[in-house]
Amino acid sequence: MKQIKGKFLKTISKLVMIILIIIAYSCSEDTIVLQDDLEKKRGKSNTSDLKTLVRGAAINSANGIAIGPDGNLYVASVLGQDIVVMNKNSGKIIDRITEGVDSPDDLVFGPDGSLYWTDLLTGEVGRRTPGPNGIVTSQDGNFTKYPWYPGVNPIAFNDEGRLFIALDFQGDGLYEFDPEFIDGPRTIVECPSFPPVPCLGFFNSFDFGPDRRLYGPLFAFNLIISVNVDEGNSSTSNPFDPSSELDLKIVAGNGDFKFNNPAAAKFGPDGLLYVLDQSGQIVKIDIENNSDPIPFITLEPGLDNMVFDEDGSLYVTNADQGWVKKILPSGQARTISPGGMIVPQGIAVMTGPNNKDMIFQADLFSLKQFNGSNGQQEDHFKGFLVPPPDVTDPLTLPQNVSSSNNDLIISSFFNSTVQVWNPEVGVLEGQNYFIEGSAPIDAVRLNSGEVIVSDIGEFRGGVYSMDNPNSNIQTLVAASGLATDGISVWAADWGLGIIYKIDFGGGPPTSTKVAENLSFPEGLAVDNEGRLLVYETSPFDPTFIPRLSRIDFSSGTAERTTIVEGLEPKKGGIDGFPPMWLFDGVDVGANGDIYLTGGEANVIHKIPQSKVK
Repeated sequence: MKQIKGKFLKTISKLVMIILIIIAYSCSEDTIVLQDDLEKKRGKSNTSDLKTLVRGAAINSANGIAIGPDGNLYVASVLGQDIVVMNKNSGKIIDRITEGVDSPDDLVFGPDGSLYWTDLLTGEVGRRTPGPNGIVTSQDGNFTKYPWYPGVNPIAFNDEGRLFIALDFQGDGLYEFDPEFIDGPRTIVECPSFPPVPCLGFFNSFDFGPDRRLYGPLFAFNLIISVNVDEGNSSTSNPFDPSSELDLKIVAGNGDFKFNNPAAAKFGPDGLLYVLDQSGQIVKIDIENNSDPIPFITLEPGLDNMVFDEDGSLYVTNADQGWVKKILPSGQARTISPGGMIVPQGIAVMTGPNNKDMIFQADLFSLKQFNGSNGQQEDHFKGFLVPPPDVTDPLTLPQNVSSSNNDLIISSFFNSTVQVWNPEVGVLEGQNYFIEGSAPIDAVRLNSGEVIVSDIGEFRGGVYSMDNPNSNIQTLVAASGLATDGISVWAADWGLGIIYKIDFGGGPPTSTKVAENLSFPEGLAVDNEGRLLVYETSPFDPTFIPRLSRIDFSSGTAERTTIVEGLEPKKGGIDGFPPMWLFDGVDVGANGDIYLTGGEANVIHKIPQSKVK
C-alpha cells in the first residue's frame, strides 16, 4: 500500500484519543434518550426496498498467499483485516482468521507449522502456533527509527529456519527476525534517509534460491535483486554504493526488459525464478545462466503475490480485483475465487446517455464504473501505489468521490491527495492537489469551481477551501462526509453526530449547525428535492441499527425520516487511522434513485425512486 508518513499517523493517533473520549460521552444513556426523542419528535419512520445492485469479490483485496500444512490456501487481506483459508480446488472459504490480525499483507508457514504474517499498517509481525487452538503472539519489531507503522511486508524462511522480513511503502529496509520473538531484529539494510526517499527500493515478496541468497523485486526501483543475508553483510546507507559492505546483485531490470512495479518473486519446481509484476505480467528467469526474463503469462493488472504447489501449479492473487487464480505449468489459467469490487467506499452518480445513471465507486486501488440499471461493470480506472515512470498525473488511490457536472472530485487520505478527474481525460491540468500532512476524507466542488475539503488531520481538522488550504471554515472533531447543491455545503462531524451547513453564496462563508444527535454520520448527499441524505453508522453501539436518514429543512426545522435501516457499513479499524476506517457513501441519480455502499458485505445497494417513501 501507499506510504503514509509517520508524522501524519502520529497526528491521527492523537485525534483518535479525542474521538474515544467523545464516543464515551456520545454512547451515554442521555444521548440515547436524545436520539429516541429526536425520532419521536421528527417521526416519519419508513422502510423502503433495498436492492443489491453490485456484489463484490469474496476477498477484500487478495494479498499474500501460502499453502498450509493442511493443503489449503491461506490468503492475507490488508483491507479485510483477515487471513482467508480457502480450498485450493473449489475456492470455497473454509475459515477467516482474525485473532491478532490487523492488516495482513504477506504470510508464511514456519518449520514447525506455525503461521506467520506481517501487519503492514501496524508494523507488527504475528504468529499462530499449529492446531485449532493455536496461540497467537506478535512482535512489533522494536524499530526505534521508525516508531510509526514502518510497513513490515514480505516474509520468508530459509532452509535453516531463519526468518527474514523487509519494509515497504511506509519504511524501507531488510531485517532478520527471531522466529520466537525473543530477540530484536538484526539489521541487514537500514535506510536512514526514509522518508522521503527509499534507499533499497521496497524489497517485496521474496524467496530463497538454491545458492542460499534471497531473491526478490524492488517495487519502487523496478529491479530484481539477490542479497547475501549471512552475518557480516549489512548496510546503513545506500546499499547500491560500490563501497557498501552489503553483498547485493542486480538480477534483472536494468537491461532491455523493463518492469512496472514488480511485486513478488518465487522459485518454481523447475528451478527458474518467476517474477510477478503489478502490470499483470509474469516472467521467468534462469538465474544460473543469467538469462533475460522470458514471458510466462499475462493476467489482469493489480497482481500482488503467488505461491507454487508441489505439482508445479502456481496460485496468484490480485489485490485490485480480489481474485485468486491457479496457473498450470502449461500456462493455462483457471479462476479459483472470482474478483470484482474489493471495498466500496465513496460513491458518485453521473448522468450518461439517455439519462441513465453511471455509478462511480472508489475501490482504493481503482475507480470502478457501473451501470445504474443492471449493476454491470462498464469501466475500470487504475489507481497507483507507485506510478510507473511513463504515467503522468496518475489517478490517486480513490477512497471517496463526488460528482460535479462531467467531472469527479476524488479524495484519498492514504495519499493526502484531492484530484479533479474526468473519465475522458484523467486528472485535469493543475487540479491534482497534494497537501503535506493532510488526511482528506471527502471533497466536493461548488458551481464557482472552488473545491471544498473535509480533513481529519490535526492541522486541518475540519472544512477548508483548496483555494486556501490553510483556511479553517468549520472545525470538526472528526471530519466525515460532505454534500453540496453547488452553493452551500453540508459537512458531517462523525464524532459529535452534527451536521453543519456552510453558505458560499457571497462574501466570507458562514457556517450554521443544522442537525445533531445523529449516529456517526458518514456519507451525505442532496436529493433531487433539496433534502439531505445521511448514512448513519454505529461502530460502538450494537443496539443501534445503521440506517439511511433523510433530513428535510423546508419547514425551518430538521425533520428526520428513516428511509431504510439494516445497512452494513464497513467494520474494523486500526489505531492511528481515521476512526471510521473505510468510508461508506451515498448518492442520488437523475431520476431520484438512491445508491449506497455496504462496505462490510462488499456490495452496492440501490433504492429505486418508486420505493422511496
